[in-house]
Amino acid sequence: MTSALPAPSLSIIIPMFREQDNVAPMLARVHEALADYAGSWELICVDDGSPDETGKRLLAEGAKYGPHVRVIRFARNHGQTMAMQTGIDAARGEIIATLDGDLQNDPADIPRMVAELDARDLDLLAGYRANRQDAWLSRKLPSKLANWLIGKVTGVTIRDYGCSLKVSRARVIKEVRLFGEMHRFIPVWAAMVTSPSRIAETPVNHSARQFGESKYGISRTFRVILDLLTVFFFLRYRRRPGHFFGSIGLMLGAIGTIAMTYLLIVKFALHENIGGRPLFLTAILLLVFSMQFITTGVLAEMISRIYYQGRKGPLRLADKSPAVVESGWHPPPQTSPRLLRPPAESASAHEATHDRG
Repeated sequence: MTSALPAPSLSIIIPMFREQDNVAPMLARVHEALADYAGSWELICVDDGSPDETGKRLLAEGAKYGPHVRVIRFARNHGQTMAMQTGIDAARGEIIATLDGDLQNDPADIPRMVAELDARDLDLLAGYRANRQDAWLSRKLPSKLANWLIGKVTGVTIRDYGCSLKVSRARVIKEVRLFGEMHRFIPVWAAMVTSPSRIAETPVNHSARQFGESKYGISRTFRVILDLLTVFFFLRYRRRPGHFFGSIGLMLGAIGTIAMTYLLIVKFALHENIGGRPLFLTAILLLVFSMQFITTGVLAEMISRIYYQGRKGPLRLADKSPAVVESGWHPPPQTSPRLLRPPAESASAHEATHDRG
């Protein structure tokens, strides 16, 4: 009779910025939600250069729970995307969960989402706020517009891109590099690494903000549009950038050639002066722009080939090596029937505190 497999090791990442009043209740709710999790887990809190007491309170509260609470502090604010990427880089678990630090996401959803991710054999499971507790004009309306636009452009249909509560396999999410304000596009970036059929969504709880102030507003919609242009380029042309620049160059070159051909006919057949015509200067500019776009495409192709030749081979989803139990993990309950291995031995308590510029 074979024993049940242990639950996968889990890393929970929470970026925080000016959330000093949410630190203690957030850590308490995470530990309450994971109390019966049948696997090792760690909590990584990233203080995004908060000017208030967020960082100090994270260190103080984390020390009360043990070394499985790891605190990373930025010297200044870099944005939620950089904070989330730093947490992903530091994560050691087989499964990585992300959520906001404002207590609007419910940590109690995480164990269920991990189980659903495994049961449905997914690589990423995104939460959507079925009963969202936010203002309609400043939060819900921009999100609806952004979600509709992102789905139309990328073809990856997720009803709530703005929900930070997501659970993914580390071997997939670590292949994704987030920059700018791209954290809301995680499902799209993941679709570049794995099949979109292995990305799904599930309803999650959502609560109204109790402490602090929201960092988002209707102006976020304009930033989403700019980021979406970048996502569109990488989604369609990341392996063939020459086609993007080259197609524009060929179109401009064709228009310039037609205009110049017409002017040559006017010059030599009709014997008219073309030197002072605006069309002559326009045709020359079109031909120059055409050459610039085509040569840019060639250079982009060379850079792209160098980049992909230096990377590892394609992701092998069949590689499922067991997680290594290390110090600094919260061990699973010893009474759990799924526990196959002893919890990690206690290590000297320390805080992983990093000052990043």
